Amino acid sequence: MTKPRFKSRSWKKVKVRLPGGRVVIHYRRKKTKPPICGKCGKQLHGVPRVRSSILRKLKKTEKRPERPYGGNLCSYCMREIMKEKARSV
Repeated sequence: MTKPRFKSRSWKKVKVRLPGGRVVIHYRRKKTKPPICGKCGKQLHGVPRVRSSILRKLKKTEKRPERPYGGNLCSYCMREIMKEKARSV
């Protein structure tokens, strides 16, 4: 029988074949939506697609790229902003 906590739709059902040949259902958490750029809305590379509880446990360098606006803007938009700042100076 399914445990009550697995009856919500926040759990993903995964069929797993056991060594004896039997197929059972395991429950895993669903992946979150990918992080997006604040300017253009494209998916950010270098930022893991994990829940905030798991993200908290990661090292600082694993959470986001180490560049200006890393984790907020994609590399293309970041370059555009840097060019604008260089022009204004």
